Amino acid sequence: MNAPGYFISFEGGEGVGKSTQSRLLGDWLADLTGREVVLTFEPGGTALGKELRAAVMHGQDMGPRAEALIYAADRAHHVETVVRPALGRGAVVITDRYIDSSVAYQSGGRDLPDTEVEHISLWATKGLRPDITILLDLEPGAAATRRAAAEGKGALDRLERAGLEFHTRVRDTFLQRATADPARWVVIDAAAGVDDIQAQIRVDVAARLGLTPVVDEATSVARTGSEDPS
Repeated sequence: MNAPGYFISFEGGEGVGKSTQSRLLGDWLADLTGREVVLTFEPGGTALGKELRAAVMHGQDMGPRAEALIYAADRAHHVETVVRPALGRGAVVITDRYIDSSVAYQSGGRDLPDTEVEHISLWATKGLRPDITILLDLEPGAAATRRAAAEGKGALDRLERAGLEFHTRVRDTFLQRATADPARWVVIDAAAGVDDIQAQIRVDVAARLGLTPVVDEATSVARTGSEDPS
C-alpha cells in the first residue's frame, strides 16, 4: 500500500466508461471512509499535462517513440505534483489511466518493446505503482459502437481513430497484464450496466481495503450501511 494514502488506477480501451466509474467510486469512498479523494487522469491531469495531451492526442506525424516519451513526461509531472502529494496527505487517489495504458497502447498497439515502455514510466515515477488497478474490459467493436452513440462527442483523437486491429492488440495487452499480476488487477466486464459495474467494483475494492460492503437490493449498488453515496 502507498501509505498513508491509497492509489487506484482505472484502465481499459476507449469508450469503456472509466471516467464515470472513477467518479462513482470516488464519491462512495469519500462518504464511506471520510478520507480526501482525488480524482485525476492521464494524460492532462495538470496544466502542463493539458499542453502535452493536446500535442500527443491531436498532433500530426508523431512516431511511437515520441508518443511514448510525451506520455512519460506527462506522468512524471503528474505524479510529482498531484499523486505523491495527495498520497502523502493520506488521500485516496483515483486516476483514469496510468503506466499500464502506456504499455498497452505504445507496446501492444504501437509494437514498441514492452520492457522499454514500462521502464521509462517507472523511471519517470520513481517506481510508483497503484495498489489496485481496475480493468474495464470491453470488446473493441462494442466500445466503438458505444463511442459513436455518445451525444456531444467531438472530433476523434489519434487513438480513437486507430483501427480495430490496433484496439484489439491494446485490449489483449491489458488482459495479459491482468493475468500476470492478479494481486493488483481486478477485471470487470464493461458490457454490463453502469450500476452493475459499479456494484462489482465496490465489492472488489472493499475486499482489498478490508471493508465489508452491504448490497442495496433495490439498486444493486454495493454499500457499507450509509445512504447512497453516488
